[in-house]
Amino acid sequence: MKRNPLIPFAIIGVIGIVLMLTMGGYGINKIHQASQDKEKAAMDPEAIFKQNCASCHGQNLEGASGPALDKIGGKYSEEEIADIVKNGKPGGMPAGVVKGEEAKIVVKWLAEKK
Repeated sequence: MKRNPLIPFAIIGVIGIVLMLTMGGYGINKIHQASQDKEKAAMDPEAIFKQNCASCHGQNLEGASGPALDKIGGKYSEEEIADIVKNGKPGGMPAGVVKGEEAKIVVKWLAEKK
């Protein structure tokens, strides 16, 4: 009995299509999950801080190349902290590292650190 030489290619083609659909679905799910994580992180002051500020002020507000912020609310008012975040401070704090609603969230959180 003679075998059809195209059958192995057809099987490989079907496997390839199934793999593409599976991996595409997995990728779409990962994108959706990352989008949800980003939205969640956008409202979390600690996540905003760690993403934008921790490289200078330390992961736990302990300070690094920038000053410690663990008691910043006892030193500055919320308005003063907001001004520093918005306009920077001579000597190393750049202006506008965190902007908009994220800045408001971080400022309020930092003002509570006393």
